[in-house]
Amino acid sequence: MYEIDKKLERLEKAGTPIGAALIGTGQMGSEIIAQVSLMKGMRIPIAADINTEAAVEAFRSAGYADIVVTEDPREADRALAEGKPVVSGDYRLAVSRPGVQAVIDATGSPEMGARTALECARHKKHITMMNVECDVTAGPVLRDFCRQAGVVYSLASGDEPGAIIEIHRFAKAMGFDVVAAGKGKNNPLDIYANPRALAEKAARRKMSARMLCEFVDGSKTSIEMAAVSNATGLLPDISNMHGPKVNTGELTSVFALEKDGGILRRKGAVDYGIGDINPGVFVIFTTENQKLRDALVQRDMGQGPYYLLLRPYHLCSCETPLTAAQAVIYGESSGHPGRRLQSECTAVAKKDLEKGETLDEIGGYCYRVGIERYEDALKLRALPAGLAAGAVLTRGVPKDRVITRDDVRFEGESVLRSMRKVQDALYS
Repeated sequence: MYEIDKKLERLEKAGTPIGAALIGTGQMGSEIIAQVSLMKGMRIPIAADINTEAAVEAFRSAGYADIVVTEDPREADRALAEGKPVVSGDYRLAVSRPGVQAVIDATGSPEMGARTALECARHKKHITMMNVECDVTAGPVLRDFCRQAGVVYSLASGDEPGAIIEIHRFAKAMGFDVVAAGKGKNNPLDIYANPRALAEKAARRKMSARMLCEFVDGSKTSIEMAAVSNATGLLPDISNMHGPKVNTGELTSVFALEKDGGILRRKGAVDYGIGDINPGVFVIFTTENQKLRDALVQRDMGQGPYYLLLRPYHLCSCETPLTAAQAVIYGESSGHPGRRLQSECTAVAKKDLEKGETLDEIGGYCYRVGIERYEDALKLRALPAGLAAGAVLTRGVPKDRVITRDDVRFEGESVLRSMRKVQDALYS
C-alpha cells in the first residue's frame, strides 16, 4: 500500500473521501466506525444492522450526533447528501447507495456474508470480508462473482489471516521457501468450552459468550488458518494441525522439518502455537542459497537453516478500513482465496448429539470447528462447518466425531448453501 497515507490525504483535500458502507455494528463494527472517524480520505456514511439501536450507538460513540435511521432509499440519500450518517436495518440499502464505493462485512454470519458479497457484485462495490466464516465456506465462488463484476473481494487487514498473508507475500516476493505460517492462539484452548461456562468472562470483556467460545474452543483458529491455507496453498501438516506449546524464541526449532528436529512432516504448513506469540503472527522460511544464509546470520536472523518473520501484533478492526481503501485506490486485496479450497473447516461434535437435534452456531454447544486438507474432508464427506447452523441431525453423532453430510438434513432456503453447491460443482 505504497503512500496510502498520502493518497488518503489527497482525497480528503479534494473533498472526495472513500465511502465505505458497514454491515454489522457489533464489537468489531463499532471499532471500525471509531477508527474511520480519525482517518483522512475515508468515511462510513451508512451502517446496517438488524439492531439499529446498536448501530446508532456506534456512531454516537464515535462523536456523531445527527444520525438518520431509515429504510427509505430517498430519505437515506437526502441524509447522506447533507453529510448525516445513516443507519438501516436493511443491508441492501447500505450496499446500493450511490456514494458507497466499498463495503465492509463485519457480521460474522456466514449466510449474511454470502448475501452481502453477492449484493456487492450486483452493485459493483468492493467488499472487505471480515467474515472469515463465510470465506472458508464459499470464498472462491463469491470472489469469482466479484471478480467478474470488476470489483475486489478481500480478506481484512489486521485480522490474523490478512496479517499472515502480508508476511507470506513478503517472503514469497523475496524468493524464500516458506516452511510454515501461523499465529499465536489468543486464549487458553478448551475444545469442549461452551457459552454458559464463559458467560461471566465474556461479560467482563464486553463481548458475546458465543463469540468468546469460538475463540476458546479452537474454532476461530481453525477457521483463520483455513483462510490462510486457501489464500496461499499452505496446508495443515496433520488433521487439525499440531498446535504445540511454544514461545517465540522456539518457533524456528519447533516449526522445522522432522529431519531437523522439528514437528513438520513436510514444508508448507499452516499451524498455530500456544505460548507468548500472541497477538503476533509468523512465517518460518528457509533458503538453500549459502550467500543469503550468511547474510541472514549477519542480520541477526539466527544461524538457520530456519528463519522467523514475526509480526508481533494484529489490530483487527482498527486496520480493516485500510483494506477498503486499498481496494478502491489500488484495486488490490489484502488476501483472497484461490480458485478452489485447499483446506476445509469441519464440524466436530463437542458432545454426544442425538437424532433430531438442530445444530447451533459456531461457538455454541454442539460442535467445534476443525481443519482438514480439502481432499481428506471430501473422503470423510465432512459437513462444512459454515453450513452446520440450523441443520437437523438425521442420526446420532458421538462426541469428538466429525459430523458428515450424511448425518444431517437442511430445512429452508440458504444463499450460502446455494453458493457452496455451485462452488463444489465447479471447483472440486
